[in-house]
This record gives sequence, structure tokens and C-alpha cells, in this order.
Amino acid sequence: MFSRTVSPLIGNKLSILIYHSIRKGLDDLTPYSLNATIFEQQINLLNRYFDVVTLSEGIERIKQGNVERPTVVITFDDGYVDQYDVALPILNKFGVPATFFVTTAYFDGGLMWNDSVVESFRKLPHDMEYINLDKIGLGVQSISGDEQKRKILSYILMQLKRMHPFQREESVSIIRDIASSYEDVKLMMDRQQLREMSDAGMEIGCHTKSHPILTSLSDQESIKEIRESKIELEHITEKPVRYFAYPNGRPYEDYMPEHVEIVKELGFDAAFSTAKGVTTAESDFYQLPRFTPWDKSSFKFMLRILANYTETEPLVV
Repeated sequence: MFSRTVSPLIGNKLSILIYHSIRKGLDDLTPYSLNATIFEQQINLLNRYFDVVTLSEGIERIKQGNVERPTVVITFDDGYVDQYDVALPILNKFGVPATFFVTTAYFDGGLMWNDSVVESFRKLPHDMEYINLDKIGLGVQSISGDEQKRKILSYILMQLKRMHPFQREESVSIIRDIASSYEDVKLMMDRQQLREMSDAGMEIGCHTKSHPILTSLSDQESIKEIRESKIELEHITEKPVRYFAYPNGRPYEDYMPEHVEIVKELGFDAAFSTAKGVTTAESDFYQLPRFTPWDKSSFKFMLRILANYTETEPLVV
């Protein structure tokens, strides 16, 4: 596909990839999620054509101008249990490291707000044609058929994403009440699993306590979300937590210059957005780009990684 040598396109540049949930099989409600088969194919390709290194090593190579071969870092967001159950064995199979940016409010059976909505929709009666969302200001929506249900689910998640966490939790609670047969499911790692991943050599990074959009919070709320998460992760792993990933991560939409300053003041060595592009020696190390190569075709997956080398990273200044 391409040789494991540096070309002018990819010379002295670091590509940082984002993954989230890695499911054992297919999921009708979240068809965008990767399953174990596709993930293993992608890790095989990355291991074959790139040096797959830890985040710490990748950053050090860039700072020293020492990227002698195509180099990639694998990161995961949120702390899903399938990252431990499904992804970790695949990473170990190929002997490649990864960094896990973890939210800390959902250990021991908690659910992120978006997963609460998804699991509520999963429990709706199959013959239900409409859902009344007047109480959260979204009207009555048709959910007749799987495609329409996925469409409305996506719409709801987008509308709730930018609410203040308190308002959002109220909306999620209303949706959970509509799905009266809703039962809790374990989707997030527990503390022991996180500790095992850290002990196995995986790097652990901070992703706030409850995954709020930082621009929806006051500065003091943002500080609390980030600081308390960092402290808890360091307590669990008994290691310094050096890296932070902005929730959602889009510059000027999800975080602002004041959040960059907060991250610096809290003692992180680097922070990461979800802007496209690659890291170079000239990058702002508190706004390093990461991107998701979401294609399930191996050819398109590799093509998108190569195309990302031409992207220019947007920053907040």
C-alpha cells in the first residue's frame, strides 16, 4: 500500500487517531461504531505500515525532530468497558500501545448521558411510531422504522450535546422515563479494569469528570471538572496523568483560549482537540490535533490517514 519510509508528505509528522467504543458485533442503533473485526483489521494495517508508539514517545520524537518512519499514536476516549474487553486484547495481540482518555463520573455502572439516550431508544417498543418530546422542547417525532429511529436519535443527541449538564440531565431523565422498560447496562470501565490497563503499559489521560462541553460551563465549573478527574485518575493508577483531551474537542465551539490556559495551569504536559491534521514541531502542544479515520474499508481507512497529513489544524488563539 505504501512503504514504511518517510516521504515529504509524512516526514517529521505525528498522526494521532481517536477511537471510542469497539463493539463485539454490529449494532443497529449505532452503525457508525466499529466492531472487533474491523478494529483488528485496522490495527493490523497500522502495525504493518507505521511505528505505533505511546503518546509520550510520539511527542518526544516530534520535539526532537526524530520521526524517522511513519508514526502513529492510538487514543481512545470516554472509558468504555469494551475498550478493556474487546480493544485491549487486540492491542496486546499486535503488541501496540494506546492512550485512554477517561471520564471519571461513570465508574461502577454509570452511563454517559448520550448512552442513556441510546439505551432508552433501544428499549422502546418496536411498534411505537411516535415519541413525544414536548417536555424537552423537541416536539413529537416519528420513529417508524429503524432508519427513522436512528435519524431522530442522532437529532436528539445533537440537540442535547450543547446544553448545560444540569439541563441535559433533566432532558435525559425525561427520555428514560418514556422508555419505561429501560434497564441499566454496564458500558463503562470500573476502577480495577482501568488500573489493570495502566499496569499493562497503556497510558491514561484525563477527559473531565462528566464529559461536558466546556463552553457550556463557567470557568470555575470547567476547573472543577478537569481537576477532580485528574486527581481521581492519579489516585487509581498511582501515576501522573500528563495529558488531557477536550470533550468533543472542536476549537471555538467546544473549548476556548481560557480552557487552554486552565489546562496549562492544572499541570498537564499536552492537550488534544478533535481538529483534523497532524502534529509537527511547530504545533501548539495544548491543542494537538486528533482525528477519527471512520472508514470501514481498509483501503479508504489508509487513504483517509494519508489525506489527513495535508490538513491544517485550526486553533483557538
